[in-house]
Amino acid sequence: MPEQPSSRIDLTHNPAALKALTHPLRVRLLGLLRSEGPATASELAATTGETSASTSYHLRVLARHGFVSEAPARDARERRWQAAHTLTAWDNEALLDQPGAEVFLATTRRQQVDHLGRTLDRHEADLAAGRLDPAWRAAAHLDDYEVRLTPASAAELGREFAARAAELAARDAGNPEAARVVVVTAALPVADRPARGAEAPEAPEAPDAGPAQDGETP
Repeated sequence: MPEQPSSRIDLTHNPAALKALTHPLRVRLLGLLRSEGPATASELAATTGETSASTSYHLRVLARHGFVSEAPARDARERRWQAAHTLTAWDNEALLDQPGAEVFLATTRRQQVDHLGRTLDRHEADLAAGRLDPAWRAAAHLDDYEVRLTPASAAELGREFAARAAELAARDAGNPEAARVVVVTAALPVADRPARGAEAPEAPEAPDAGPAQDGETP
């Protein structure tokens, strides 16, 4: 895969670009260009199961907001696209002040979960077909932990994990034994459930809405 520029695009104070990435297909197209390298709209359509017209339209939207740019063509008849940055970055706290931030976060997180599922399928297929060194059977892992953390500790964990991943990637750069490894992290707090046997709080009485109007269901 051709080298891509080692840079990032920060969406924290860019609501227009933020809105452009609330479409799931655009998130996936950008991810494919970053991981697989330059491609045409037709090639991306074949990968995603979309039409060429659809991928072409969404690529133009991504280009308008600086996420992708035209790549050198292999012949005069084609138009190839490439990712303009290796990373999309934002500051969660500052981002939430921007219009559309909640939709953006929900969309990208769901896309990351979908990406994990597709990666697992591909990993298992590559192992079965012998496209990966058998040593990866023991080295690959998919773990989940449940720990009690403060918001500050959860944020610190994310920063330290990212820094360590970057350190190891730099150490293994150029090593012929290295392979592309998809790393997904999550720190998603959930509220404690009521203790078993405890009575659930009584729901407030709903106000009288009056008779249903024509065409409405009471």
